[in-house]
Amino acid sequence: MSEARPASSALKDWVRALEATASLNGAPTVTLPTLINDLAASFGDAPALLSDRQSLTYRELAARANRYARWALAHGIHSGDVVCLLMPDTPEYVAVWLGLTRVGAVVALINTNISGEALAHAIKTAAPVGMIVGGTFQDRLPELTPWLPTRPHYWVHGNGTAGSLEVDLVRYADTGLEPAECPLPRLRDRALLIYTSGTTGLPKAANVSHHRIMQWCFWFAGLLDTSPNDRMYNCLPLQHSVGGIVAVGALLVRGGSVVLPGRFSASRFWDDIVRWECTLFQYIGELCRYLLNSPPHPQETSHKLRMCVGNGLAPEVWRPLQARFKLPRILEFYAATEGSFSLYNVEGEPGAIGRIPGFLRHRFPVAIVRFDVERGEPERGADGLCIRCSANETGEALGKLGDTAGRFEGYTDPDASERKILRNVLAPGDAWFRTGDLMRRDASGFFYFMDRIGDTFRWKGENVSTTEVAGIIASCPGVKEAVVYGVKVPGADGRAGMAALTTSADFDVAALRQHLGDGLPDYARPVFLRLRSEIDATATFKPKKQELMAQGFDPTATTDALYIDDRSRQAYLPLDAAAFARVTAGEARL
Repeated sequence: MSEARPASSALKDWVRALEATASLNGAPTVTLPTLINDLAASFGDAPALLSDRQSLTYRELAARANRYARWALAHGIHSGDVVCLLMPDTPEYVAVWLGLTRVGAVVALINTNISGEALAHAIKTAAPVGMIVGGTFQDRLPELTPWLPTRPHYWVHGNGTAGSLEVDLVRYADTGLEPAECPLPRLRDRALLIYTSGTTGLPKAANVSHHRIMQWCFWFAGLLDTSPNDRMYNCLPLQHSVGGIVAVGALLVRGGSVVLPGRFSASRFWDDIVRWECTLFQYIGELCRYLLNSPPHPQETSHKLRMCVGNGLAPEVWRPLQARFKLPRILEFYAATEGSFSLYNVEGEPGAIGRIPGFLRHRFPVAIVRFDVERGEPERGADGLCIRCSANETGEALGKLGDTAGRFEGYTDPDASERKILRNVLAPGDAWFRTGDLMRRDASGFFYFMDRIGDTFRWKGENVSTTEVAGIIASCPGVKEAVVYGVKVPGADGRAGMAALTTSADFDVAALRQHLGDGLPDYARPVFLRLRSEIDATATFKPKKQELMAQGFDPTATTDALYIDDRSRQAYLPLDAAAFARVTAGEARL
């Protein structure tokens, strides 16, 4: 079941995706918010968006979107105006942004997990004319005064009081808008702002055009071969590109339906999958690890799933996940919200993030170039150009910029946009999008994610890949989850490796050290361990490394059990105040 698919099957996937997107540029005013009425005419009372709290048919979704469009016009919202959207992950969320983008507004999708300074930053970055705020989030706005003295006007949605948006909405007609009411948005117009974060700093707002939305929807509809018989289980946040656009749009444009549970729950996952009769599941890698670490569930092999699609699936999780849950197919992909670089593992090669067949290299021009970890930038040769990596050599992945598939739409901050572009890479005057990720490509052309730039660190004169080390640790019996990062040690060059772990009852620290000795070179073995009850994660289930790095290996900064690799005794020993003092004084042999 985990073997790679035949080349003929992979070729069919590529052809379907190409055919699905071939005619997009020929219809410059056909966008998702205008298409929704055509979909309603075709699929009518078929379910579009499903949840326990609210479900919408295609007809109802189009009607809701049309009401929101007229509501926006009545409130002076026009083409180019930005409106922030801070609402829970429900079917209504999709209807809101479809309606507003129909009149040409740009909707900034705000993370519902942020507040205070982070929320104020997101709002300021968008520079909106107003906000639509779910009733449960309304109390966050008064707290913003220290960072946002003048708050934009906002409309409350979901509290049911007089004057609230959902009460006001019934006044507006639900039929499709006529051209005389509002001009049609065009493919190249901005539609959304989606926030994306790098290795450091506050999130940036990436511009997402109607063209990009349509490209994502139809490309994935082709790759997944979606149909009205499909039902996608999507527990990812709707404010992100994968959860909010890919997982939703790839089903809607083909008459399928999307289940929106609101959040991921490992305990109820299989009950939901079976109850809703889902055929597809949109994943983020960490969700799969959570499922694999969960106790057996009576329904975990009683599903109708035909495919799981997503990104970030760790190589050591792939085969066990597919075997335990009897998953017919996994489609891993790699893409950046704002970028011109994407990969698709349609062959199903375990551990790979994708491969570009020869006949598509002109459409997806990519390069992996040598990267200097210490200087934090790509290496250049005597001619001033970057140096391509050879097979299985790790470097930074770049995507060539162009006006079609390689179009870079940038951020609201022009300086941030320019920092993502690398010039004079393989030829004088060329321009490439920087992914910020280290990858390698094997002799067969498969790409493998190695690490995030900023996560990789140097220790004892060698580069250490946190992703590689975490994978080795996670394969040790008793380890449930591992996060690896570098920490500064007084008087030492580079950063020492540290791993935060969650473990089961059968975990043995001595066995872990033996396991690491067998699987890793000496310099890559973590110097410090931290045992945690759980790993704090972001809304997209990425570990919060910055907090762990800030706390370092100081035993006074945490109540977690800490260990240090005692090289003289070849064992991990408890790291107490005395051991910490020896390390910081430079007396410990690391």
